[in-house]
Amino acid sequence: MENQSTDNKIEYLKGDKVLWMVIIVISIFSIFPVYSASSNLQYIVNNGTTTSHVLKHMAFVVAGLIIMRGVGIVKYEYIGKLSSFLLGITIILLILTLFTGQTIDGASASRWLKIPGTPISFQPSSFAYLTLIIYLCRYLTKKITRDRLPIENVLYIFGPILLVFILVAKDNGSTALMILMVSIAVLIIGQLNWRYIVGFISTALVAMVLFIIVALNTNLLGGNRVHTWMSRIETFTNSKKSTDVDDEALKAKNYQTMQAKAAIVHGGITGMGPGKSALKQTLPQSVSDFIFAIVVEEYGLIGAIFLISLYLIMIIRIVIIASKMPAFFGSLLVLAIGIMIFVQVAVNIAVAINLIPVTGQPLALISYGGTSMLVTYFQLGIILNVSSRIQIYDEEGMGKKQNIEEINDIA
Repeated sequence: MENQSTDNKIEYLKGDKVLWMVIIVISIFSIFPVYSASSNLQYIVNNGTTTSHVLKHMAFVVAGLIIMRGVGIVKYEYIGKLSSFLLGITIILLILTLFTGQTIDGASASRWLKIPGTPISFQPSSFAYLTLIIYLCRYLTKKITRDRLPIENVLYIFGPILLVFILVAKDNGSTALMILMVSIAVLIIGQLNWRYIVGFISTALVAMVLFIIVALNTNLLGGNRVHTWMSRIETFTNSKKSTDVDDEALKAKNYQTMQAKAAIVHGGITGMGPGKSALKQTLPQSVSDFIFAIVVEEYGLIGAIFLISLYLIMIIRIVIIASKMPAFFGSLLVLAIGIMIFVQVAVNIAVAINLIPVTGQPLALISYGGTSMLVTYFQLGIILNVSSRIQIYDEEGMGKKQNIEEINDIA
C-alpha cells in the first residue's frame, strides 16, 4: 500500500526524474539571488520593493512549473503540428512590437508588448524564437523521406528564419544572432543538404552586413540599436587591448563589466553570504543580465561551481533523452531545445566574466523576468514530455524507422 502511494506521487513528476530534480533545485535557488539583487530595482530604477519583486518571481516560478507539467498532457507531436500556426501568430506580434514596443524595469530597448487593458507585458521575441525552432524541427522531420525542392527550402526554411531574424534584430541583436546560430545548428542536425546550409549562411551574412550598413547610414530603421551593438563591441575590444588603468573614458563605457568583475572577485571562494552583496545596487541589471555575478559574490566560487554543475547535469540529461528517443522528431526537438538553453546559459555567464561583449541575455531559470522564465519552463516541459514517451515506445517495441514514419504521419 505504501509503495503504491509512493508510485502515485512520483507519477506527478512525469518524465525524466533527474531532470525534474535539477529544475526544481535551480528554481528554488533562484529565489535568493533575485530577492537580494531586486533592491537594485527598488533604489536605482525606483520600481516596486524587494518583497514585491521576489513574490512576483516566486509566482512566475510556480506558474512555470505548472506550465512545464501541463505541457506533458499534450503529445509533443501535436505541438509540432501547431508550430506553423503559432509561428505565424508570433511573427504578427513581432510586427506589432516594432510600432508599439515598450521598455520596462530600466531596460533600454523597446522589446515588450503590453496586453491591452492589463498591466501585463511580454517579449514576443522569446516566443518567436521557440516557435521557429519547433517549426524547423517539424518541417525537417516531415520532409526527411524525400529531397526538397530548392524553392521549398527558400520559402519554408530560409524565409521564416530570416524574417524572424530581421524582426527581432532591430531591438534585440543578441537574441537575433542566437536565433540564427541555433537555426543553423538545427538544419545541420536535421540532415539538410550541406549546399543549402552553406548557401543560407552566405545569404544570412550578406543580409546582416546590409542591415548594419542601412542602420548606420540611413534613417530607414529608426530606433534601431546597431549603434549600441557597435559601441559594446568596440568597448569590449578596447578593454582587452588597453593597458591604461587610468583611462576614465574606457572605464565609463565598461562600467557594467567592471562592476560584474568586481562582484566576482569580491565573492572569493566561499562568498559574502546570502543577501550580502556589496555591488548589487551599483551593478546595472544585477537582477537579470548580470545576476550570475551576484551569485558568485554571495555564494563564491563554490556556489558558482554548484550552479554550473546543475546546468551541466541538465544538458547531459537532455542529450541522453535525445539519444534514447527512437522517433526522429522527438530526438531532434530535444536536441534543438537543449542547444537553445545551453547557448543562453553560456552567453550569460560569458558576459559576466567578460569573455564576450554585453548582450542582455538572462540566465535560464535564475534571472528575474516573466517571459524568458516561462518560455524556458515551456521548453523543459517539451523535453520532459518527450522523455515520458521513451518508455512507451520501448514497451511497444517500436523501432526507430517505424517511429519516423509514425511521427511523419502525425506531423
